[in-house]
Amino acid sequence: MKRQALIFWTIIVLAALGVVSLIIKGDWGGVLWLLLPALLIAGVIFYAYRIAPRSRVRGPGGKKIKVKPSQKTMAKVASARKGQPAPPKRKSYPFQVIEGSKGKNDDDQLPKYH
Repeated sequence: MKRQALIFWTIIVLAALGVVSLIIKGDWGGVLWLLLPALLIAGVIFYAYRIAPRSRVRGPGGKKIKVKPSQKTMAKVASARKGQPAPPKRKSYPFQVIEGSKGKNDDDQLPKYH
């Protein structure tokens, strides 16, 4: 995994050095050649994540579509709620606490080793 990260960051650093050298040389055609596809991809990603999902949720006129469940669906939900018994508040375990045989001294609550 570290080898892949090393290769990735090496490529990123070399690409950045290439862009900086193009800017220093004054070759704006080369910079534009690199910048145009990057801006195009960024625009497509922006459109896909910001604008397109909103248009799918909203109906005509830009209002949010609210779907009303049918009576058949509501009857199924109501019968499912009635048929299930309420879960018990606490689980009952088959264990019992057994008091120890050592004497308890309420006055001496400090640990033996301090």
